[in-house]
Amino acid sequence: MSAAQPPSQPASQKITFPGGAGETLAARLELPAGTPRAHALFAHCFTCGKDGFAAARIARALTAHGIAVLRFDFTGLGQSDGDFGNTGFSSNIEDLIAAADYLRTHHAAPQLLVGHSLGGAAVLAARHRIPEVRAVATIGAPADPAHVEHLLGEARAEIQAQGQASVSLGGREFCIRRGFLEDIAGQRQAARIGDLGAALMVMHSPQDNVVGVDNARLIFDAARHPKSFVSLDGADHLLTRRADAEYVAAVLAAWVGRYLVPEPAADAGDAGEQAGQTGQAAQVGQVLPAGTVRVTEAGGRYRQDVTAGSHRFQVDEPAPLGADSGPNPYDLLLTALGACTSITLRMYADRKGWPLDGVSVSLHHDRIHAKDCESCETTAGRVDRISRRLQLDGPLLTAEQRARLVEIADMCPVHRTLTGEMVITTELL
Repeated sequence: MSAAQPPSQPASQKITFPGGAGETLAARLELPAGTPRAHALFAHCFTCGKDGFAAARIARALTAHGIAVLRFDFTGLGQSDGDFGNTGFSSNIEDLIAAADYLRTHHAAPQLLVGHSLGGAAVLAARHRIPEVRAVATIGAPADPAHVEHLLGEARAEIQAQGQASVSLGGREFCIRRGFLEDIAGQRQAARIGDLGAALMVMHSPQDNVVGVDNARLIFDAARHPKSFVSLDGADHLLTRRADAEYVAAVLAAWVGRYLVPEPAADAGDAGEQAGQTGQAAQVGQVLPAGTVRVTEAGGRYRQDVTAGSHRFQVDEPAPLGADSGPNPYDLLLTALGACTSITLRMYADRKGWPLDGVSVSLHHDRIHAKDCESCETTAGRVDRISRRLQLDGPLLTAEQRARLVEIADMCPVHRTLTGEMVITTELL
């Protein structure tokens, strides 16, 4: 890695990490001045590299908006190890997963995926295996990875017949094998796009003569909301003009801001190690005040990002209504009651000095007819019922102690909130 940079200055670090097949991949991490608001992964175009015009300029421009960007060479390209001839679209996906794992371990998991050309198809395919991703952006991307076959020209027939052929792409010779064609032909890209589970930005030039703009329409139509389209009018496929790359970065930064969530604060015990690994000060995320929870749509149909103090998690509806990326709202309600019950019993037993070895609380929610509820004041319609079962471990607990703990369960604060008078106020911000 490069020498540590002052945290107040933008930094560009050369790094390496193991790719999906174990080969060493070369990468560059572009860091903004100060603490990053989010991290992003950039996937370059077919046979390009991390140092191409689009990858380098867009990554650097995004840092001006507080977003750190990791760009890397896929296996067998640029400065990365491996044989390009042994790679394919599936190996690109695995390399992206490996890059996300590196960011998650040493910095923070990527919330934004950006892909150029075939790299755009790759980030659409990889998103499902990077759960922290909130937004995906494609630039001049094909709707189907098999679109790149037309770049092979007459060599395609030779590849099918002989098993491989040397193909000139961008002034360089590449060995393309039959396995590559079989790999791109077997991708279920439309289904992946339809179930993306993240906000989508499709960017394409009407003048793109490598990947036609109709591909943008196919991607956009296959995707669910939230989704956006931006026309890169006048740009070429490789975004060779600096102004086009900077425009892409500015639009991306403005768009993705509504989907990002604060990155978690670095653990104090890991701060020194993290600074040594990255050459940067430990990242500090935005923490909500105690007692405050924020819930924000996270893309997909019903997926929600939840920030509670310094903690982050997701809530979703189960399939087929949602993507089942997290517990549903009623699961959380039962979790709150169960956790409060267990904590309350532990506090009470410890205060009394009782030999309670363990607590387990099982809960189930359903709705029953009011006439079937003997203890309900409501006599018509249906009422909500939560069934709570306690398991109290401790062979030395007496029958009287167990009975008292059952009574104490009804005294936990969440139980009282649910069964007492409650006022919920709503205001529009």
